[in-house]
Amino acid sequence: MAAPNRPIYEGFVVGLIAYAAVAAFYGVFDLLAARGALYTVNQLGLTLVRGLRDTGQVGLPVPLDYAAIALYNAVHLFASLAIGFVVTGLVAHSVERPERAPIILIVLIGGFVGTVALIGVVTIPMRPVLPWWSIIVANALAVMIATRYVIRQFPTAFGRLTDQEER
Repeated sequence: MAAPNRPIYEGFVVGLIAYAAVAAFYGVFDLLAARGALYTVNQLGLTLVRGLRDTGQVGLPVPLDYAAIALYNAVHLFASLAIGFVVTGLVAHSVERPERAPIILIVLIGGFVGTVALIGVVTIPMRPVLPWWSIIVANALAVMIATRYVIRQFPTAFGRLTDQEER
């Protein structure tokens, strides 16, 4: 049985990993697009803080609004931590209750798909700046890096979730 605080600690770490992976992806994405490392985060922050009123303005150079960037990052970090807590709670549960592992795997996959879909729908006005493929790649990268960490922390979970281990 897992220590009571272990999923909370691991969820915190997983959330931080996912947050950092997505942030790093978009920083590199923006640099490669020659827009400056904080361009997408600034656009997301401005959309969150002020609402996107003119979608024709998306993609044009906009001065950095550090308050909007900070607020967006706070929301992104909070969401990443919440997802990290849920994921590690489910993984820990699959270790304790292996018979539920197949259902937990479906929930985890559904959570990924649902997260990508929600982000995609909410950011429709920003599609010229935030293409679908980038949302999928950023979140898949976060999942891959976080999964590696989770597998190290819960070594029996991967086998149970993928039906590679006897229950």
